[in-house]
Amino acid sequence: MIGFVVPGDIDDRSVPSGGNVYDRRMSTALGANEVAVAGTWPTPDGTARRELANVLAGFDDDATVLIDGLVACGVPDVVAAQARRLRLVVLVHLPLADETGIEPDLAADLDARERQTLQAATMVIATSPWAARRVVSHHRLDPGRVHAVPPGTDPAPLALGTDCGSRLLCVAAVTRRKGQDRLVEALASVRDLPFSCELVGSLRRDSEFVLRLSTMIKEHGLADRVTLAGPKTGAELNAAYAAADLFVLPSRTETYGMVLTEALARGIPVLATNVSAIPETVGHAPDGTVPGILTWQFADSLRRFLTDEQLRDALRASAHARRATLTDWDTAALHLRDVLAELEEPACRR
Repeated sequence: MIGFVVPGDIDDRSVPSGGNVYDRRMSTALGANEVAVAGTWPTPDGTARRELANVLAGFDDDATVLIDGLVACGVPDVVAAQARRLRLVVLVHLPLADETGIEPDLAADLDARERQTLQAATMVIATSPWAARRVVSHHRLDPGRVHAVPPGTDPAPLALGTDCGSRLLCVAAVTRRKGQDRLVEALASVRDLPFSCELVGSLRRDSEFVLRLSTMIKEHGLADRVTLAGPKTGAELNAAYAAADLFVLPSRTETYGMVLTEALARGIPVLATNVSAIPETVGHAPDGTVPGILTWQFADSLRRFLTDEQLRDALRASAHARRATLTDWDTAALHLRDVLAELEEPACRR
């Protein structure tokens, strides 16, 4: 049985994340022996470090153990101590130093720790081809040890949206990296047009940024049109998607962006930053069209979407077509299982 070590907050609904969804869905599909380790990852205290060391020591010799990179990459000494005994696979959702807002000295330290961890691992899995290429290049890894296993997407009913196409939705933790501040600035520039925008996501990950964003919304006179809704899951989240005309993701970096495919699964066109893995995630409809707008110029793009009915119809048609080409979670899990099976080959055994 595959072991899977995940962060302790994997089931905390107040801080939902794409990484936790990926871990839980893959763990369930693999029938893994899942172990959640609490801690302030990637900078844990001594108690969390000892707990992780004990968890790894408890796996049988030569066992395949998948570890979420948030847990593994900040503690290379703990991971390396078991690297010869186990087949250790580190799952990188986001390189640690890529998180926006980290102090330069801490970012450099985490970057060095992550490099040591990944170089000690038997295999590295990234959540997109872009992320795999970045990890190989940045950390000087053997490309043969790094694999891309993107997430799946659940089938969903088509969103009804509104008649006027003016309801906007952003689903992401409210943090600097997710870039809701640039979205609010763009919305302020189109406040002469009718729209509403709901920002769905955890408000606990970056309280200073949340406070600044709330102030921006008020100062721009958008308090009655832009809502900081907090996290939503289940039926509440489905209802938010169902009412949306445009999904907006203004991230400064993304290694995949699961919420983009969740929107496309509902036939909702997207407006997202043209950065990192986002173009790969959004992809193309079978006719070659892009089911959204990828740009750095959010204000201009929002104005075009809100005023051009023909553009909205074309983007919606492309999103509907892209919906049929998305990979489901069962297929994604089979891909992961096939990748991990390579560890059974003699060349992969340490």
